[in-house]
Amino acid sequence: MRKIIEFDDETFSALKLLAGDRTSTLQELADEAFRDLLKKHGRPTNLREALRKSLRTIPANDTHPRKAKR
Repeated sequence: MRKIIEFDDETFSALKLLAGDRTSTLQELADEAFRDLLKKHGRPTNLREALRKSLRTIPANDTHPRKAKR
């Protein structure tokens, strides 16, 4: 999917220099930045993580242990 993102001139120049220093593309820098942002906010970054997060820690049909009444 393609989206247009606008940068100010200083930010774009800094990103181009960083991409050149790391021998990567601007797209690779953007992918890394967005993955890091999603992880920071606890959001899955791929299908496997999304499925893992969707699992419940206590299945709906299991009974919960009750505390003994005194």
